[in-house]
Amino acid sequence: MTTSPLVLGPILRYVDEVSATIWVETRESATVTVSTTHGTTSARTFGVHGHHYALLQVGGLAPGTVTPYSVEVDGTRAWPDVDSSLPASVISTLEPGRPLRLSFGSCRTSVPHDKAGNRAHGVDALRAFALQLATRDRVVEWPDLMLFLGDQVYADSTSTAMQQFISARRDIHEPPGTELADYEEYAHLYRLAWSDEANRWLMSTVSSAMIFDDHDVRDDWNASLSWKRKVEATTWWHGRIVAGLASYWVHQHLGNLSPAGRADDEIWRRIADHDDGSELDLSDVLDEFAARCDREPRSYRWSFCRDFTASRLIVLDSRAARELDPARRALVDDVETAWLDERMRGGFRHLLIGTSLPFLLPPGLHHVESWDEAIAEGAWGRLAAGVGERLRQAFDLEHWGAFQRSFRQVAEMATEVADGKRGEAPESVTFLSGDVHFSYISEVERSSGSRIVQAVCSPIRNPMHVALRTFNAVLAYGIVTKLAARLARTAGVGGPPFHWSGIEGPWFDNCLASLVDTPDGLRIRWVSGIVVRGDYLRPESKEVAAITVEPRRSSIASPASTVSRAGGRMRNRRSAR
Repeated sequence: MTTSPLVLGPILRYVDEVSATIWVETRESATVTVSTTHGTTSARTFGVHGHHYALLQVGGLAPGTVTPYSVEVDGTRAWPDVDSSLPASVISTLEPGRPLRLSFGSCRTSVPHDKAGNRAHGVDALRAFALQLATRDRVVEWPDLMLFLGDQVYADSTSTAMQQFISARRDIHEPPGTELADYEEYAHLYRLAWSDEANRWLMSTVSSAMIFDDHDVRDDWNASLSWKRKVEATTWWHGRIVAGLASYWVHQHLGNLSPAGRADDEIWRRIADHDDGSELDLSDVLDEFAARCDREPRSYRWSFCRDFTASRLIVLDSRAARELDPARRALVDDVETAWLDERMRGGFRHLLIGTSLPFLLPPGLHHVESWDEAIAEGAWGRLAAGVGERLRQAFDLEHWGAFQRSFRQVAEMATEVADGKRGEAPESVTFLSGDVHFSYISEVERSSGSRIVQAVCSPIRNPMHVALRTFNAVLAYGIVTKLAARLARTAGVGGPPFHWSGIEGPWFDNCLASLVDTPDGLRIRWVSGIVVRGDYLRPESKEVAAITVEPRRSSIASPASTVSRAGGRMRNRRSAR
């Protein structure tokens, strides 16, 4: 059996009406060629710490078309795999006037898909979705874009396979132990995450966009100034953050950029301007760049924005862009907030904001986080501040609710859009999120204007421990919410700028969500994977929930009166465990 010259990919990234971006990693320095019926596109690889990558822009495509493609490496056919039973990879360009179809989710571990892997991590919802698409099942709407909202890889909670790779390189009894230490280990982690045959095919034929969350680097990344000072005092953190951001730029961020966005990117311009026929080595350049991004977060933007036919998608960095100085503490710093403010506008049917952390947590949990932020910052004195900081780091109390200044700023923006104060009001302002390892949908309680909705899909494959499920479910409802709100008030936290409540959830299945703009409203559907007849390698899809958020019909409509559920009820709800 011959070894493919491709290590990873092809991965279909930014696609518009007439062009597509394709990313690959090759085994050696090489020239990569993508061929379609419209012609060929070639590019030389660039190198990073002994790894070789290429990003190719395929042009000359027609809007709304489906075009098969193949990949050659130094003239050798590398893709499609002739031994694969999966369909040919294709490029589906956007069609003018067609409403957006989007899939989204977060938190996916890379472990085997056998009985043992499923027992510990549940069925991979992404793999089940890929296999369903591969059958050309017409019940499934082919997405225009898959949006991965963080924790594509776990740098701090590694699998057995990853630990074997690490232990072959260094002593895992020395810091950082079984966590990642450098770029070589990150490159292997991405290989484990993206090599599964079904998911590799899916990513080769459906466009994707991505944003990091904490586990792409480390749990609680930038939770507080205290956290940052503690981790920066270790011997290994600098290497981790440099490798994490450098590998993220290569594997995830670069493909988020449009051709115009890449032309403005300082690192990409080095690649584009390199024309002597040799492979450009970016190792030192990327390391210096990543170190600067950590040291000076305002020097580079990881967030991005895309406009589709009737929808705007804003994807927000809620990790690297934080301001941790207690006097100016913010989930997104002033520069990033100003960038977001410019893009929070009406004039679209739907305004979608992708943020890895849910903007609207279950209310009880939101109030607990706002209380903890207040006492950790000194509302109850120095002794209580220490307790608050320990609670913050132990229980991951560092979402939007724990950054009240940012929460209120974005709440005001969303309300102004929904009230038509920033252009023609859309039908909905919808936050898409992950992170919390349970899924739900909630809505701001409003009697007029656009709907403000929070939809969460988490995890794709990394279920919450059973013992924590009840705790999180309780925080979503009833008396606990009222008690948590009173607790926050005792620490001087003012009431939220609006109130919200759950439409459905939480549920804890491994899921991938889909969002479709329909004439009836925004239809959101959560699908998980199930094993049928013991066939662990070919899981089937099962609908967990389906909800249509309809446009408001009158100024006195209640949120529940314009939300329809699949079949009038939740279907086949079952724990992934």
